[in-house]
Amino acid sequence: MTEDNLKNKLGTENPFRVPDGYFENFASELMERLPEKEKVEISRQPTTWEKVRPLLYMAAMFVGAMLLIRVAASHYTPAGNPAQDEDWDVETEYIDMAMESSMLDDYSLYVYLSEDEE
Repeated sequence: MTEDNLKNKLGTENPFRVPDGYFENFASELMERLPEKEKVEISRQPTTWEKVRPLLYMAAMFVGAMLLIRVAASHYTPAGNPAQDEDWDVETEYIDMAMESSMLDDYSLYVYLSEDEE
């Protein structure tokens, strides 16, 4: 009830008003009131470090990439004769388990593999 009483006493009109034409020249008047700033251009020669730094960063990136490749390649052993490979039994065990759980019969597997070759 108090809200209705306030609306009746004060009305629903917005009490805040801006004078007519206030914003027409607002930007230009504001710019006139600001103090002038001198435009100062500072030209300086880059230091030797600033010139060399991008080249040094690029060289560090290539050294890091080579190190990463070397570490990754050190754990790689080329596949020789599968019968002589120690991990061959473990790999075939995982392959057999995957084949058993895939629910593919021999013919479906043959069709799947032969589609890849075309």
